[in-house]
Order: sequence, then C-alpha cells, then structure tokens
Amino acid sequence: MPSTTLETPPKPDTALSHGLKQRHLSMIALGGVIGAGLFVGSGAGIAAAGPSIVIAYAVSGLLVMLVMRMLGEMSAAYPSSGSFSAHAERAIGPWAGFTAGWSFWVLLCTAVGLEGIGAAKIVTGWLPGTPEWAWVALFMVVFCGTNLAAVKNFGEFEFWFAALKVGAITLFLVLGALAIAGVLPGTDSPGTSNLGDFLPHGSEGLVIGLLASVFAYGGLETVTIAAAESEDPVKGVASAVRTAMWRIGIFYVGSMAVIVTLVPWDSKEVVEKGPYVAALDRLGIPGAGQVMSVVVLVALLSAMNANIYGSSRIAYSLVERGQGPRALARVSGGVPRTAVLTSSVFGFVCVVLSYWRPDDVFPWLLNMIGAVILVVWFSIAVAQLRLRRRLEREATDRPAVRMWAFPALTWVALAGMVAIFVLMARQPDTRVQLYSTGGMTLFLAAVGYARQRARARS
Repeated sequence: MPSTTLETPPKPDTALSHGLKQRHLSMIALGGVIGAGLFVGSGAGIAAAGPSIVIAYAVSGLLVMLVMRMLGEMSAAYPSSGSFSAHAERAIGPWAGFTAGWSFWVLLCTAVGLEGIGAAKIVTGWLPGTPEWAWVALFMVVFCGTNLAAVKNFGEFEFWFAALKVGAITLFLVLGALAIAGVLPGTDSPGTSNLGDFLPHGSEGLVIGLLASVFAYGGLETVTIAAAESEDPVKGVASAVRTAMWRIGIFYVGSMAVIVTLVPWDSKEVVEKGPYVAALDRLGIPGAGQVMSVVVLVALLSAMNANIYGSSRIAYSLVERGQGPRALARVSGGVPRTAVLTSSVFGFVCVVLSYWRPDDVFPWLLNMIGAVILVVWFSIAVAQLRLRRRLEREATDRPAVRMWAFPALTWVALAGMVAIFVLMARQPDTRVQLYSTGGMTLFLAAVGYARQRARARS
C-alpha cells in the first residue's frame, strides 16, 4: 500500500542546510562519473572483451543515461536527500523505500572501506614500511571530519578532487587523440592495427566486459542526493542530468576507444599496470605510472568523501520518513552528524573485517553488495513508471526534466536490467553476487513490509 505521507510533493528537507553552490554541483556531476573503477577496473574488462569493450561501455552507458534521466525527472519534481529511496516510497510503498535506501546505505559504507584500503595501498607503495591501517584510519578521520562540518566543506573537497580528475582524463584523451592522428612528436600512429581482433573471446567475452562496465558507472546517483542541499535543487538536477550524455560518452566510451587503439588488448600491462598507465607508457610519457597513481589516489579519496556524504544523507532521509532509529536524524549546524558518524563507523568496520576475516566474512560482505546498484536502478525505473502520470496531474508547469519517449524507453531500460540479471546468473563469477544481493534485498523487503503492516495497524 503506497505511503500516505508522501502523496503530495514535500518541500525539500528543511532541516539540512543549502550550502552547495551551482559550481559545486556541476563539478560533482562531472567528477562523479570518473572513479577508480574506470582507471583500474576497466583493465579486466578489456582483457575479456578486447576492442569490443567500446561497445560494452556504450551499451551500458545508454542504460545509465536512461536511469539518470528517470531519476532526474523525479528529483527535479520532488527534491529530497533520500533521492531514489524517497521516490520508491512515494511510488510503490514504504517497504520499497526501506529496501532501496538501506541496501544502498550498506553499499556506500562498504565502498568507503574498500576505497580506504585501496588508497592506503598506494601510499604504502610510496612509503614502504608505514602501516597500511594507519593510513586508512587517517583518511577515515579526515573525511569523517569534513562531512561533520558544513556541507560546503564537502562541496569544496569534491570540487577540487573532481577538477583534478577531469583535468587528468581530458589531458589523457587529448594526448591519445594526437597520437592516434600521428601528430604527437616522437610517436607513430598505430592506425587500426590493434583493432583487428575485435571480438577475441566471442560473445562470452563481450558479456563479461558488459558486466564489468555496468558496475563502473556506480556513483552517478550522488549528484541527485547532493542537489537537495544546493541553493537551487531543481536547476542543479536538471543541469547534471542534461549533461550526463556527453560526460559518459567522452569520459568512458571515448577513453576506452583511445586505449584499445593505442595498446594491444592482450598486453599484460593493461591488467598489471592499469589501462591508462599502459597507454601512457606506449606514448613514452615519462613518469606516467606515478602520475596515474596520484590520479587514482585522488579518485579513491574523492569516492570516500562522496560515499560518506551520500550514506549519511540516505540514512537521514530514511529516518525522517520513519524508516530507522530516530537518533540518526539529529541535525546540528545543518548537518546530520550522528548519521555521518554511524556511516563512518560502519565503513571502518569493513576495513577491520578485511584484515581480521579476509577469507570468509569480508568476501561474503562484498558479494552481498555486488548487484545492489542494479536493484537501485530497477527501483528507479519502476518508481518513474508509476510517478510520471501523477506528476503530470499535479504539476502546473512543464517538469524541468522529462524522461525521453515515455513510457517506451522506461520499459526498454527495465528490459535491459532484467537482461543483465540473466547474464549475471549465467556467469560463475557474478552468479554468487547476484544471489547474495538477492538474499539481502529479500530480507530488507520482508523487514520493510512487516514495518509497513505494523504501522498501518497502529
């Protein structure tokens, strides 16, 4: 039964501050698509799919564009720090908002721990002998402190982190394009010699590359969460969503095209060093490995900062809607500080588990969150399908963001997600993730539905 508390469009969360400026949101939107998964994780996808990884990233990128458009339509109409969780509750019912919100919270908190470990490994590589745990603790303290302060501090950190990432990948694309064109001094153009074996492992390799590319896009949702704390939420969401297409096209698809053109797909360096370092080494750029290590470190720290922020706001919104312990809703100085501390502590617990139980508990936790982003996307599509008609009835003006070709493309997106679930079930490596995430989702849905029934009876 849909929630009665969300039948009319609520005002933006008034207890939170609105300290994010348009420049913060614009750069968060730009930098949000450039994560460590793109710089490092794409190597495994290239090794599996070969040059066809460009097709994999383009196909999954189209799906992400549709999801962002749907999310943008709802977020512009109903700005909320709960983003898709609040939309799912409004469209489907409290149990759906509970399920989507808390599963995403677990995903973000676990990701904070993973990113802290990854960042610490880079630093200990530069400073051998220093304890890895100490660096993780330092990063956690710094970004927990940043998020406990005014939201504009989070915005400033992300602004400069994103600026560095955008600058680095833009320079990479320019150098790569010049090399391919044969006009970069000291470098011969490879032409199309590395593109001959386009599907080296057939359709199976393309499927593996497609699954790898889907999960590389996670994190785009943060901008709609942050928009609720901006000076103009509707304008911020609309701007971020409208530029999503060219950002995905240039940063993801464009960089994959440059890499597979410059470097043979079966080069060991692609996986061992990372595809971007391998490409820069081919160009003879001195110190390429160290430069990219700095960029990857920045990407990891940026993700830590953004995920502590996103998890705390999701938790705050859930509790404000009666979907969690009230203590997490305490706001001081416009910041839900208890939610920030709780999210940070959970992230640190994940780090402890990675050291204490690296062979059983930690892998189980990773498998449990493996497909959460797909669950979130699915809830976004279903919610938009149900809310669009209601929005048209309630709105006096044309919505700031509208889903293209509604409802046809919404159904296309849903079909695409179902296809990805099926592909995950066929692959041994992803099957465990699918089932583990499915178990967690069903558990949260059962708890959410039981809470909904109890509240209805009271």
